[in-house]
Amino acid sequence: MKNFIVTFLILLSVWILLNNSLQAEVLITGIIIALLLAALNYNQHRLFDELKITPKSIAYTIMYFVVFFIELVKSNIDVTLRVLSPKLPINPGIVEVKTKLKSKYARMILANSITLTPGTLTVEVVDDSFFIHWIDVENEDIQEASNKIVKKFEKYLDVIYG
Repeated sequence: MKNFIVTFLILLSVWILLNNSLQAEVLITGIIIALLLAALNYNQHRLFDELKITPKSIAYTIMYFVVFFIELVKSNIDVTLRVLSPKLPINPGIVEVKTKLKSKYARMILANSITLTPGTLTVEVVDDSFFIHWIDVENEDIQEASNKIVKKFEKYLDVIYG
């Protein structure tokens, strides 16, 4: 049932965003189409099985997006300054970071979040280790790199998917 509800809500949200309208006929059409597609497809996948739908997880999802947006802005400014000022150090390298996340979807979202923030790129994921290409490596050990790159996202994803 959770797969059906989440699939329906995502499809309806996409419909509303694509139509850019909340008129009754557009909304009713979207509800019907989203219900039909969700009913036909919710048993086909297990994408949302690990997703928790509780008030706490919803609040943590909102907080996760806020933290992600802040990190996105900060890293964009950092990379822009490095490009515009050649005196700023650029010491690219690959670092290993560890995560405590067990859910494969939480690890996937973590890897994508790291990749979407400029200056970092997830190169490989092996069990609980992520190998990240980082724009400015300062001989970081695994724990220190994990704290700088992973921890800010991990605490929210652990509650949402834990």
